[in-house]
Amino acid sequence: MKSRVYHGALAGIVLTSLIIQLVLTATDSAPDAAPALTRFIRLFSYFTIQSNLLLLAAVVALAVNPHRDGRLWRVIRLDALLGIVITGLVYATILAGQADPHGAAWLADFGFHYVAPWAALLGWLLFGPRPRIDGRTLAWAAIWPAAWIGYTLAHGAATGWYPYPFADVTELGYPAVLINLGAVVLLAALIAAVLRRLDTRLPFGSPAASEFEAPEVPHPRSGGEAVVEQESGAGR
Repeated sequence: MKSRVYHGALAGIVLTSLIIQLVLTATDSAPDAAPALTRFIRLFSYFTIQSNLLLLAAVVALAVNPHRDGRLWRVIRLDALLGIVITGLVYATILAGQADPHGAAWLADFGFHYVAPWAALLGWLLFGPRPRIDGRTLAWAAIWPAAWIGYTLAHGAATGWYPYPFADVTELGYPAVLINLGAVVLLAALIAAVLRRLDTRLPFGSPAASEFEAPEVPHPRSGGEAVVEQESGAGR
């Protein structure tokens, strides 16, 4: 029950932040604002938005079923956790001083960058579910950040727009940008290694779903008959 309430509340915070940001993007009337379609393409190009979308999917599922499992589920959950923690760390150390949001934009910013990352990590530490992080999950989880890096560089080369200053090839050049992105990848690998170790050691987790376990086979009697248990008083 506590897990469902916690993850439901987090889902509400993330969803509210997303709705605010969508409305702000749709109603941007600044003189230098890009066309609406371009604004939305840029919005969903941000690592912050993608990681919050993954987190929303993960916590909604956990609010419905705190013991959720499955191969795709494990990958989404790990990507959500890694992505949102990196979002919080990078924003706090690099990007926070470069933004000065006000009003509704401040609320969205606060939800995306300050509440979601650390609430998601705390929720995983408190409620799990565990174990869920194995070698195959780590390998599949690497696809999304790699795809985001490739897309960001290709989209920037085609349009001249980059979502973050540390990824701006126009200003920094490819060598510096690749070093910056490599540092983020290294950070993600370190966080993933810590999460995997904690995943098998922390308490309060739930066992993996039966689809990852060998099915139990009933033990036959020596004569080949299945064991049949009768309840005491049955039929009386």
